[in-house]
Amino acid sequence: MADNSYVEESFVRDTRYIPERITADGKPDGFAAEADRYRLVVSRACPWAHRTVIVRRLLGLEGAISMGITGPVHDADSWTFDLDPGEVDPVLGIPKLKDAYEARPDGYKPGVTVPAIVDVRNGQVVTNDFKQMTEDFATQWTDFHRAGAPDLYPEALRAEIDEVAQLVYEDVNNGVYRCGFAGKQESYERAYHRLFDRLDWLSERLEDRRYLVGDHITEADIRLFTTLVRFDAVYHGHFKCNRSKLSEMPVLWAYARDLFQTPGFGDTVNFDQIKAHYYATHLDINPTAIIPAGPDARPWLTEHGRESLGGSPFGEGFAPGPVSAEEAVPELA
Repeated sequence: MADNSYVEESFVRDTRYIPERITADGKPDGFAAEADRYRLVVSRACPWAHRTVIVRRLLGLEGAISMGITGPVHDADSWTFDLDPGEVDPVLGIPKLKDAYEARPDGYKPGVTVPAIVDVRNGQVVTNDFKQMTEDFATQWTDFHRAGAPDLYPEALRAEIDEVAQLVYEDVNNGVYRCGFAGKQESYERAYHRLFDRLDWLSERLEDRRYLVGDHITEADIRLFTTLVRFDAVYHGHFKCNRSKLSEMPVLWAYARDLFQTPGFGDTVNFDQIKAHYYATHLDINPTAIIPAGPDARPWLTEHGRESLGGSPFGEGFAPGPVSAEEAVPELA
């Protein structure tokens, strides 16, 4: 999750990400896609990190890229590995993700964000550019994809995926934050209307098609899902995005449940950690740090009926296998 600031009472996201990339041949930055060389560090709470978790699982990259999971509540200094024994990441040997950022030659000052990919050889963060990260998982790590992995960023559809994903990013992914962190009534109301206008547009788009672009899951769907799955639990109340709950928007609610019930999506969601992060970290919004007990998550498993629209989740591929015990999330009860 990126550092944030206010400009003229409006929320602005800091997007000064590390420019290096991991590519199939290691060009241009010297970081080649290699098994066991890198560790993906995420928080289950963070929507930007969550997309990398989904893509890694859908493509079957677990055997090539290990994953470290921070605790959901961070301080002003860093995300920390307080879920691990001794509160130290077992592979990187550090208690704070900040240590891997500061190990870089440039020290990287903009902020400690997740997701981050760390080079295990030297303990330095290679990249924290979440958008580029998942695109590279799809296009640069193909030698390590599982059999039956879907093409999440098909070349023929990239222009449309990019166009839709950018609208989703500006108005929905980032839009909920503009609502939640607005410093002035007018700024909040502009963000609020922009968010729900885009959600209405997405509802219309998805009314007669199962997925946002093409006939199977792509990057565009993953980027929308990570906001939708947090909407009723966090954004509706905590961020004042309260015109409608997701569960009151029939098309988007059915679409989100369809994805949630697809292997690789719901089995990466931890509602307890999501709520803990937002309600216990944003003390300027929630000074009591009380974490709500609801909403009931079991409706995520109810029938959605989206199969009638055609298409298939994985295109010509098939679903990933079960989640490993080490990376499993609590089942909905």
